[in-house]
Amino acid sequence: MSRRFLALALILTLAAAAQSKPRARDLGVPFDGTPGPNNAITDVKGVEVGHTTLISGEGKLVVGKGPVRTGVTAIHPRGKASNDAVFAAWFTLNGNGEMTGTTWVEDSGFLNGPVMITNTHSVGVVRDAVIAWKVKHGGPDMEGYFWSLPVVAETWDGYLNDINGFHVRPEDAFHALDIAHTGAVEEGNVGGGTGMICNEFKGGIGTSSRVLDAKAGGYTVGVLVQCNYGARDQLRIAGINVGREIPEHTVFKEDIGSIIVIVATDAPLIPTQLKRIARKVSLGLGRNGSYSGDGSGDIFLAFSTANPGAVGPKSPHQLAMLPNDSLNPIFLATVQATEEAVINAMIAAETMKGVNDHEVIALPHDKLREVLKNHNRLAK
Repeated sequence: MSRRFLALALILTLAAAAQSKPRARDLGVPFDGTPGPNNAITDVKGVEVGHTTLISGEGKLVVGKGPVRTGVTAIHPRGKASNDAVFAAWFTLNGNGEMTGTTWVEDSGFLNGPVMITNTHSVGVVRDAVIAWKVKHGGPDMEGYFWSLPVVAETWDGYLNDINGFHVRPEDAFHALDIAHTGAVEEGNVGGGTGMICNEFKGGIGTSSRVLDAKAGGYTVGVLVQCNYGARDQLRIAGINVGREIPEHTVFKEDIGSIIVIVATDAPLIPTQLKRIARKVSLGLGRNGSYSGDGSGDIFLAFSTANPGAVGPKSPHQLAMLPNDSLNPIFLATVQATEEAVINAMIAAETMKGVNDHEVIALPHDKLREVLKNHNRLAK
């Protein structure tokens, strides 16, 4: 059976499970703000997300053979059929990580193409695969040029995955790009998040969204995270230091790891405003106890799907933008959605055993509810 078929079968299974697997709110974890219908980054119209998940082998590490616990996640800002760029900006809270393509995002204010997330040692192959995928699927960009500086980000999964075996291949990136979809987003041990660890529990992919009220414009803000950071004793959920009350089965002796956060919105924002949005991610992570340790790559990117056609023929463009004094609700929505996306990733993740039988346990749902109940923080 081919790798491609196995990956497709697994993704289809996970897609079906995404509708029924409990999320943080289902367990009674209280959050502020109003989520969109999917409580996902895909609540921003046009955004599509796809994963390729690679899981095989067990036992002793044999470099090049496994065990394999890794993958790729793809985010299309305007859907896979569009080559229309979006306004974007990025921010690094702590730079021990990688996100390619950001120098041009910084200078131009545009993101042209998908955002990819994978493991640290697969950034290169995924970057090249995105270029090949774009060549295969479309013509020049809106300015008439046939070139690409893809945005590819990473976190390290070497505790569970044979990371030096280079198991992510171009076809895996193609697959994630091709099957990306709207609607419910698969979370936990999927895509680039397959082998990731968060606060010494199993981590991975998580997502959340917020819909602003009509007075604030009714805009949507969506967040997707690949979380792989944090010490157990720092974990806070709903304001409670949950990590100290669930001390069993820790993994590391210090804060090790990284997090990639992607923020999408349909609010009409220009790059300088999106830079401010990207910075606000830090406050959402702080709510969950992160202090962005020295070894962490905490890198964030924000984009707006408003202003279609802003890149195009060499003539003046009419743009829409919110005034800066209207941004507070979007700042707050970003903080809230980031906080919840991380917890959703941990709730969805399942206990995983990887290289050399390293095991990382999932955040125990019953124990979490017990802790929150004891502190009068359980919503139901």
